[in-house]
Amino acid sequence: MSDRGSAIKKQIWITVVFACLLTSRVPGLSQIKSEEIAQREAWEDFLLTADIVKSEPIGEGVTAPQKLYLKKGDIEKKAAWKNPDGKPDGVSDNWKYEIAAYRLDKLIGLNAVPPVVEREFQGKKGCLSLWAESKTSLLKMMEAGESFPEEVLERTDKMKYIARLWDCLIANADRTQQNILFTDDWRTILFDHSRAFQSDRKFVRQLVFGANGIFKFEDGRPMLFRRVPRALVEKIKSLNAAVLKQVVGPYLTDKEIKGVVSRIPLIMKEIEDMIKQNGENSVLY
Repeated sequence: MSDRGSAIKKQIWITVVFACLLTSRVPGLSQIKSEEIAQREAWEDFLLTADIVKSEPIGEGVTAPQKLYLKKGDIEKKAAWKNPDGKPDGVSDNWKYEIAAYRLDKLIGLNAVPPVVEREFQGKKGCLSLWAESKTSLLKMMEAGESFPEEVLERTDKMKYIARLWDCLIANADRTQQNILFTDDWRTILFDHSRAFQSDRKFVRQLVFGANGIFKFEDGRPMLFRRVPRALVEKIKSLNAAVLKQVVGPYLTDKEIKGVVSRIPLIMKEIEDMIKQNGENSVLY
């Protein structure tokens, strides 16, 4: 086969894998309702084209985010804009990572990250995220000593581990209780990913969570992702540099994409070790 034929065959293979990832969903995983998923492209367009009526500092976070009030026709919504780009404390902090996280969330069917687009504000490039409507955050619950209702405890517990798996994939160095939100019906919404996609050696050779994870509880115990959906694991396993570049190429460097790919076998090894210790049915569902 000629080089041109090989290249065409490779491109077809990438396109097929990409299409399969986009069209399949992980049963019972999505935290965004099906009607909200169907409206995502419309919300992306709204974020890109709506008029900015006013703005004000959000007053939280180290990146000085702004709350923008948007209006287009009869539709009015709030959104969060920010544009960090640097390493203020040795950890990469970049607005482009927010967009990459949203695109990757859609690709693997996690569906827990609100729509994010690139948009200029006051002459500066940054990311604009649709304001997540929520009932509370994990931080507020912890501060108030509140517990989850018994009827949603299993679902929220599963999402806790799924969120840790997600953060392992994207090397999120800044998951806090404040950026885990819960809707009125106790769906989990994840936001603030400007410190994800770390590509330094530590984050390529070690997961942020897991038996040998970077982050641990105060008493030294590891933060595990004990149970995860089999279908989500298979989607993560199917990712490769070519597919990722198609989806997040404009917002991640080749080194950052390589970092994501390098963490996939680490994730699979972590899951394999858990299965050996606890049995497959205890780990995958």
